[in-house]
Amino acid sequence: MSTSFRRGSATLETLVRIGGRGSTLAARHRVYLDIVPAADVPDDYEQRLVDVFPGRFDRLRLLALEAHDLALSKLSRNQDHDRQDVRSLARTPGLDVATLQKRYTEELRWKLGSPARGDLTIELWVDMIREVRS
Repeated sequence: MSTSFRRGSATLETLVRIGGRGSTLAARHRVYLDIVPAADVPDDYEQRLVDVFPGRFDRLRLLALEAHDLALSKLSRNQDHDRQDVRSLARTPGLDVATLQKRYTEELRWKLGSPARGDLTIELWVDMIREVRS
């Protein structure tokens, strides 16, 4: 089950104060909470979340988007830093172009306000990934 928090909520502000960048908790464990805007993510992303530190904490489990889902979460914004993040992902093993395209088509495209823009962006990103790898 996932819980969503609205920016400015007391609970969210408390979490960031306790575990955000520069907090004692962040300094101790070298990981911090960061607030990001809502993103368009592929269907079933929750089934593919990756445990960042399995078994490291007794009462905390940190989950992150799997590489393909992370890349696709950046597609609708497509800002400079999003493209740089995808370039970085392209340099790591495990980012498969076919899987990225399939998830885009089957799990994300229908959610976008402008599928034609998404189609163009995914094509450009696939070319960018291939260029990084060549």
